[in-house]
Amino acid sequence: MVRTESSKRWLRRQQTDPFVKQARAEGYRCRAVYKLLEIETRYKILQGARIIVDLGASPGGWSQVLARKYAAHPQPPLLIAVDKLPMHAIPGITFLQGDFEEEPTLCLLKDLLREQFVDVVLSDMAPNATGHAKTDHLKNMVLVESAYNFAMQNLANNGRFVAKVFQGGTEGHLLTTLKKDFEKVMHVKPKASRPESREVYVVATGFRKLRFS
Repeated sequence: MVRTESSKRWLRRQQTDPFVKQARAEGYRCRAVYKLLEIETRYKILQGARIIVDLGASPGGWSQVLARKYAAHPQPPLLIAVDKLPMHAIPGITFLQGDFEEEPTLCLLKDLLREQFVDVVLSDMAPNATGHAKTDHLKNMVLVESAYNFAMQNLANNGRFVAKVFQGGTEGHLLTTLKKDFEKVMHVKPKASRPESREVYVVATGFRKLRFS
């Protein structure tokens, strides 16, 4: 198989990336786990949560973080992962394969929640890259807004929302809206996020559920 120059660069980067090596050594499925771990260390977004939903979860790195955090907890929260793609099972995680915007998946989720609201909504979703910066940015914002809409409908009062965004201009409207809906909204670029990447994470805490009542 003949590899393209871009795939060769990707392989070289993977072979030398310290977070890739650390993830393999610690049994994680991807290097992205260290982004969530840093966000949790800084902002304690998972503290006291009873229900956590991981959107676009496959291959399951962030869900692994959740499962390990609560593995020995006497009363672990309900941990739900959702993705269109399949995901290998993780003990402690309830996985729903499907589109979280479509009725069949929403019905399954509703059955799991039993009329309870969610304390934390996580989204590390990103579109398949086209190589065209503006197109990729717009596609990402569609995913972020979908995750945000899900959070608006399902978060409990004082809930938390974490999502990956790509800097490029059109995220400004979303951030303005988030600041109305949450007490605090922060931008975070974890150390595991590559310096050349435009990705950052929006961390929103203190959801004003009563505003929508």
